[in-house]
Amino acid sequence: MIETVPWWMWIVGFLCVLGPLVTVHELGHYLVGRWFGVKADAFSVGFGSEILGYTDKRGTRWKLAAIPLGGYVQFAGDMDPSSRSVENEEWLALSEEERNQTFQSKALWKRALIVFAGPFTNFAVAVLILAAFAFAYGQPQISSTVGQVLDESPAAAAGLQPGDTIVSYDGNRVTDFRELQGHVRLNPGEEIRLGVERDGEEQFFDFNIGVVEEQDRFGNEYRLGQMGVQADGIEFVDVGPISAVGIGVVETGRIVKMSIEGLGQIITGRRPVSELGGPIKIAKISGERMAMGWQSFVEFVALISINLAFINLLPIPALDGGHLAFYAAEAVRRKPLGPRSQEWAFRTGIAFVLALMLFVTINDLVSLTGIMS
Repeated sequence: MIETVPWWMWIVGFLCVLGPLVTVHELGHYLVGRWFGVKADAFSVGFGSEILGYTDKRGTRWKLAAIPLGGYVQFAGDMDPSSRSVENEEWLALSEEERNQTFQSKALWKRALIVFAGPFTNFAVAVLILAAFAFAYGQPQISSTVGQVLDESPAAAAGLQPGDTIVSYDGNRVTDFRELQGHVRLNPGEEIRLGVERDGEEQFFDFNIGVVEEQDRFGNEYRLGQMGVQADGIEFVDVGPISAVGIGVVETGRIVKMSIEGLGQIITGRRPVSELGGPIKIAKISGERMAMGWQSFVEFVALISINLAFINLLPIPALDGGHLAFYAAEAVRRKPLGPRSQEWAFRTGIAFVLALMLFVTINDLVSLTGIMS
């Protein structure tokens, strides 16, 4: 029986996920900007008309806006909506003291750090969440020795046996069995080569990963890869706070790697574009994770925080990664790109982002209609 979540939990879950993550993202920009002496004229959570706000003693307007789909920091001197480093007549008319507090007056490396601080903060949030779970519950250690081979599975057909120890896949050494699990789940139907130690010798098995269609309790369907082997055992090892942070960093890197691989599969057509999700899907899953309990919800927050940072670092004009790409070009050329080149790049980037948002929203509505039908 498919469980349904009330619509109000979608809204509450969405706001509890996106609101704090956008806020800490923009707070990263703000704090590093302040560190380098850049004045912030406005700090907004959301876009559109202001619902409420106040102006602090430094002259920054802190506000909550009507459309909770993002946010921004407007630094002093930022007369251009695309936040390009443009020294126009209005900027030149400022006094020297006022110009020194503007974003575009700062050295290239400082501007780059201010921009990078937003995604970095999202990564840091995810690392802390994952580190907290590792510290509280221990680090899972999964044996790479095969405990059971399921009948009629791809692994059984290839000849794997209980007692085999998996030491590599596709030339990669197995240092963490969960990395192999993640690779298998993300590559249904793809060919894999396993290196297996049996009786003191390494043997290789080539076969295609099996494809399974799964449905969770909320009716969401997933196409996953499965080999058909079960590990010999799992145990949880207690770790200290410093080791827990290291684990959080490694886990965050693993999720980023999977995100890159998944995006590549969608671009190359190995995965359907229907798997792309937008605000509606995030809201739906947020509500479902809330219904599953606080641990599941917090894990989802970490995942969204990582993906928010990853997406923002893509080299698309109008995103943080686009700004960083321009700064890289400026560093190589020893001067910024021309205003016309920047303008066309940002127009193209904004058009692409808006088109993508429209596409994923339509995608969400089609997916939602299929689930609810």
